[in-house]
Amino acid sequence: MNLRSQYSLVLPGLAAMALVSFLLPILSAQTEASRGAAESYVREEMQRQHIPGLALLVSRSGKIVRAEGFGLANVELQVPVKPETVFQSGSVGKQFTATAVMMLVEEDKVGLDDPLTKYFADAPASWKEVTVRELLSHTAGFGDYPEKFDFRKDWTEAELLKLVEGIPLAYPPGTKWEYSNLGFLTLGILIHRVTGEFYGDFLQQRIFQPLGMQTTRIISEADIVPNRASGYRLAKGDLKNQDWVAPMVNTTADGSLYFSILDLSNWDAALYTEKLLKRSSLNQMWTPAKLKNGQSNKDGYGFGWFIGERQGHRVISHDGAWQGFKTTIARYVDDQLTVVVLTNLAEAKPGKIAEHIADMYLTDAKKPTEQK
Repeated sequence: MNLRSQYSLVLPGLAAMALVSFLLPILSAQTEASRGAAESYVREEMQRQHIPGLALLVSRSGKIVRAEGFGLANVELQVPVKPETVFQSGSVGKQFTATAVMMLVEEDKVGLDDPLTKYFADAPASWKEVTVRELLSHTAGFGDYPEKFDFRKDWTEAELLKLVEGIPLAYPPGTKWEYSNLGFLTLGILIHRVTGEFYGDFLQQRIFQPLGMQTTRIISEADIVPNRASGYRLAKGDLKNQDWVAPMVNTTADGSLYFSILDLSNWDAALYTEKLLKRSSLNQMWTPAKLKNGQSNKDGYGFGWFIGERQGHRVISHDGAWQGFKTTIARYVDDQLTVVVLTNLAEAKPGKIAEHIADMYLTDAKKPTEQK
C-alpha cells in the first residue's frame, strides 16, 4: 500500500473522531437539558395537579433511558417514591389479561371466534352470539359495573359471574364499541375455566415470573407488600386516603394489579420480542378490531390496547384508574419510545404528563441530525 492509500484511510478516521469529539459535548448537553426540562415539568405539573407521588419511566428499544420517582409514596409517613415503588395498575392491567387469552389462543385452548356459551354453559342465550374476540375488543355488548354495585361486598367469583349474566346486552354483539370492565372480568373467569387456575396465578407463572417482573402481582391489601404506595383522592381540595373496596373486587381481571416502573420496563422490552407471543398475535392485539359491518371501531381499540396516532406518531397505549391511583403507558412503536407515568391520586392526569414527556424525547431524538 502506498503512502497516499494509507492517508486516505487515516484521514477520514481522524475526521470522524474529531466530529465525534465535537458532537459529544453538544449531545450530552442536549440530553442533560432535556432531563432537566423533563424534571422541571413533572414537578410543576405535580404541584398544579396536587399529585402526592409519581413514577416516570422512559425507555427506548426496550432499554431504560430514565426511571425516576418524584414526590411521596406515602404522605403520612413521608416516604419518597422510588423506581421500586409499587402502584396499582387500574385498567393498564387489561393488556396482561389480553396477553393471557392470546397465549391460550396460540395453544388452541381458546378460539377467538368461539361463542361464550362454549365456556359458560349456563349463560343466557344471548351469550351464544358473543365471541371471545368481542370481549377482548369491547364490542360484545357488555357494559360496566351497575350504578348500585356494592364494591364493599366480598363477592365470590360465582356471584360476580351471575351478576354479569343477569345484565342484558346493551347492543347486538359486534355492532358498536363500548368500554366494558365487566367484559374483562369475564375473560378472567374464562381463563380460570380453561386452565383450572385463578387467572392471577396464570399471569404469575406465564408472564410475570418469566420476565422477571418481581413486584407485579394481584392486589392484596392484607399482604405485606414492600415499597407499596398509598392511593389518594381529593375531597373539596383536601387530600384523603383512597376509598376502600372488598378484597375480591381487588382481584378481577379488568385491572387489579400491583406493579412498578422497573417491572414495566421488562414488560416493554418483552413486547419487542416473541418471548410471550408470536409477532402475528401481537400485531392482532395492536390492530383496531373490526365491527360486523367491516369498519374498524372508531375508538381505535385492539385487544387490551388503544391504537392511535399523535402528531404523525403511531401510539399504542392504555390508561388506568383505581383506588386512588391513575396510570398510563404509551408506546410510540415506530419511534421505539415508551413513556410510563404512575401516580397515586384519583384526579391526576398522567396521560397529559406522558404526552408532554414523549414530545420532549421525540424532539430531542431529531436534534443530532440537525447538527452541522
